[in-house]
Amino acid sequence: MEDPKTPAGPAGATLHEGPRPRKAARAERKLFAGARLRRLRRDLGLSQARMAEELAISPSYLNLIEANQRPLSARLLLQLAETYDISVKSLGDDDEAHAAATLGEVFSDPLFRNAGLSRRDIEEVAAASPLASDAVGMLYRAFREATENTAALAERLADREGDIAPRGFPVEEVRDFIHARRNHFPAVDDAAEDLSQRLELEKEEPAIALRGYLKAQHGIGVRVVPAEVMAMTLRRYDRHSRRIFLSELLDTSARTFQLAYQIALFEAGPLLDAVVEESGLEGEETRRLLRVQLANYFAAALLMPYGRFLKTAEGLRYDLVLLGRRFGTSFEQVAHRLTTLQRAGAKGVPFFLIRVDDAGNISKRFSAGGFHFATYGGACPRWNIHDAFRVPGRILTQVVQMPDGTTYFSVARTVTRPGSPYGTPDQQLVVGLGCEIGYAKRLVYSDGMDLSDIDRIAMPIGMTCRLCERADCGQRAHPPLARRMVVDETTRGLSPFAFRAE
Repeated sequence: MEDPKTPAGPAGATLHEGPRPRKAARAERKLFAGARLRRLRRDLGLSQARMAEELAISPSYLNLIEANQRPLSARLLLQLAETYDISVKSLGDDDEAHAAATLGEVFSDPLFRNAGLSRRDIEEVAAASPLASDAVGMLYRAFREATENTAALAERLADREGDIAPRGFPVEEVRDFIHARRNHFPAVDDAAEDLSQRLELEKEEPAIALRGYLKAQHGIGVRVVPAEVMAMTLRRYDRHSRRIFLSELLDTSARTFQLAYQIALFEAGPLLDAVVEESGLEGEETRRLLRVQLANYFAAALLMPYGRFLKTAEGLRYDLVLLGRRFGTSFEQVAHRLTTLQRAGAKGVPFFLIRVDDAGNISKRFSAGGFHFATYGGACPRWNIHDAFRVPGRILTQVVQMPDGTTYFSVARTVTRPGSPYGTPDQQLVVGLGCEIGYAKRLVYSDGMDLSDIDRIAMPIGMTCRLCERADCGQRAHPPLARRMVVDETTRGLSPFAFRAE
């Protein structure tokens, strides 16, 4: 064994504690990951001395790394992965970035205006414990929930109206759980893919195959019912008559998806229950909502089985319209499915997804690509997902850049909810799908775009106005909560709100 006082990398490569030659420093990408390394060591139940011995480095050197006084080099990172059989990405900063974004949003509340917390303070707390940061976020959401319900209760009492229903907290809990799992559930994917192969959905029309399977396997019939009979319901399963009623308002892809959803409940009930149980989520509403989301996941995986869908997506360079034609699914169903392709050893482009209505409300968001959405409030008005409402059915592309310099490629297009009777306006939504700029060339939508000068073509955006600190934005709707406003009656700037930079 090598001298434990001499840091060493894989295959006997020596890791010097002192400065490296400039050429070597450029050859290796290093990062400061002391908090993450310390968490890994504690999770493994190792002392500093024991881990240092197993890595063949000195305890003092390990201590310097954990104290962020020395970077974690790429060479030592690979040695950690080899020694403890972990993924290199487990020591990445995705969790910290998400935790920092969560804390940044929490501490931008006016409640903490006099706390004196700097951005650096927030980043240090997030690095020390992403789990604790998430807990602070949960506590803050509970505070917001209680505040909003109290205000609603006062309003209802004043108007002498009915009972108060809790507002959306289960939705946030489920979203957080799905985000923590990177919107990927391997066991559900495997079960759905196996059933898809048994049904040979790649050879038959999915709707016909699913109808036949429901009748043959479960004795369940399917009937399309007039809109006036179904009223506001799109799908209903009647246990007594053993029939599934579908509204005529649903188009073909939507009807097929509803049948796949019902099959998920019949075929994968115990599996869905197991995932819900393992989630640790509490509250009947929250657990039921998660089960519904998992059944939707199964339905999508049944119609777009992982292996075949990923291979086709790569072959078509992620052309969403062609993918929908190939699998008999809608634009939104395809976009949603693309965010789930995170299988170890067979990953697709890590996409994020957002769905907004024409008032700017966010009704769906998933992030497999590191993009941070605001929990409260809408999306940045500079992001062209809003422009898509002006050109229904047309796909818009854009390169956007966040305040921290991270850059993304996004596409957006309108989708329409199931049709409505004459006189009732259809609900139009916009689905936005994006990925880090490094993946853009794998998408057909980047063809013809000059990606050689990203800073020139990128649109600077923020999470939401109340959290964005860009001073040169003429579309700002609110001043940033974390900055003190400057009111000067003699001056009018590009932005309607002036504020101090620090």
